Amino acid sequence: MKNINDIAIKLGITEDEYSVYGKYKAKIDNGILEKLEFSKENGKVILVTAINPTPKGEGKTTTTIGLGDAINSLGKRTIICLREPSLGPVFGMKGGATGGGLAQVVPMEDINLHFTGDIHAVGTANNLLAAMIDNHIFQGNRLNIDVRRVVWRRTIDINDRQLRSIVTGIGSKVNGMPREDGFDLTVASEIMAVLCLSSSLEELKSNLSKMVVAYTYEGEPVTCKDLNAEGAIVVLLKDAFNPNLVQTLEHTPAFIHGGPFANIAHGCNSLIATKLAMKLSEFVITEAGFGADLGAEKFLDIKCRKGKIKPSAAVIVATIRALKYHGSGDDLEALKVGCENLKRHIKNLEEVYGLSPIVAINKFESDTEEEIKLLQSICKNIGVKFSLSTVFGEGSQGGLDLAKKVIEATEAVSDFKLAYDDNLSIIEKVETLSQKIYGAKRVSFSKDALTSIKKIESMGYSSLPICVAKTPFSFSDDPSLLGAPTGFEISVRDVKLSAGAGFIIIIAGNIMTMPGLPKNPSAENIGIDTSGAVVGL
Repeated sequence: MKNINDIAIKLGITEDEYSVYGKYKAKIDNGILEKLEFSKENGKVILVTAINPTPKGEGKTTTTIGLGDAINSLGKRTIICLREPSLGPVFGMKGGATGGGLAQVVPMEDINLHFTGDIHAVGTANNLLAAMIDNHIFQGNRLNIDVRRVVWRRTIDINDRQLRSIVTGIGSKVNGMPREDGFDLTVASEIMAVLCLSSSLEELKSNLSKMVVAYTYEGEPVTCKDLNAEGAIVVLLKDAFNPNLVQTLEHTPAFIHGGPFANIAHGCNSLIATKLAMKLSEFVITEAGFGADLGAEKFLDIKCRKGKIKPSAAVIVATIRALKYHGSGDDLEALKVGCENLKRHIKNLEEVYGLSPIVAINKFESDTEEEIKLLQSICKNIGVKFSLSTVFGEGSQGGLDLAKKVIEATEAVSDFKLAYDDNLSIIEKVETLSQKIYGAKRVSFSKDALTSIKKIESMGYSSLPICVAKTPFSFSDDPSLLGAPTGFEISVRDVKLSAGAGFIIIIAGNIMTMPGLPKNPSAENIGIDTSGAVVGL
């Protein structure tokens, strides 16, 4: 690794515009975005997405990093923008999120663990607000908060199913008012979304103040501002709001900032990091979590809508073994069937969003020549560009063909458009996404969901975009429906307002905002060896 000062100098950032966190990490002052707003043109944004994830793995982050290194090696000023890993999946089932092989961002251990403390700051800010709500109720409840309608939950950055539904305030009177409560994963919190969708400290404070935390006995919303909490919260977040600068193994600059999940949140790195990268580079390579039906959809319909970003190209990552999994087998016929999943993602990006994606075939040693030729022929037959990527084993050299095709794609005029209009009703937006993106035949809404929609619309928030929380493993809300299912029903069981983040959360199927640990969590295999090096991460 190079000293982080060398990476900052390469970007043209002066010493008073960043703060170092040791030798290999730094935080960039968010204020320089305002300085660069009118002095520099925007670089081109390239979105990396994928097919629906499987236990076989797709390598989306690895491909993102390798593509960034490859474009950088061609003499183009490039910045990679990624999300910060959550400790939940690091110690749970997914593991770390810094790439792999020769396509990694470093220092890997720091990034995957506490990094610069951003997620801890978000969790602390969230729980300060929770404490202030309960303290307000205990101290006389001037705002007349209905203790049965406190919607603000506590957070922790560890998968802990035991905390999903709890009762707080039990015991003596001095312990507060007993009520039902619960924990969400920190990265699923509205504060994380607000941090990621704000472009300045002033906007951050304004958005925090709008967050609805409870309702009164008369049914009126109570906001963060009503509790006079936004000032203290923004103070806790002032350093976390500054984008983090690290590097790849090939010294390409990388901004890793913000960490919302794509299945239960909006799944994109921070808007300020992306906008700053656009001012400091020719090409910004960014990814959105899980498959294109979740991460890419939310990147395009929420982040691009909010930040007025127009992507110049898109890459869909696929592996032969993951496609065979979608085909429920291990032969050529299974690969052919599994490609229906890839085809639908391609069709969605082309027909719904006006983008012309490039398929990155992330090659594994187990792939046979026959399998590779079949996948390439399928891509040819549907008229989509493709490239065989070997960045895991060869770094930038294994992504040069992909890089050249991506650069070529950015030279065409983008016909990007959003999937739905702001003026549609909440139900119409859900139906549009369900039918156009997922392939559903119909959508059903529970009684609670319809009640929530009616309340949100009466409060004047119906024009906000929607953020669908559903399983990432299928186009449907049923993780067992692999490939490209049709004729299914999307079941919306709840709807929640995130007024500060500026979107409405649609909870479909059995998705949970607090995951549990698997039977054999990754934490069992993580430790320190006799030399003091971290192993198993």
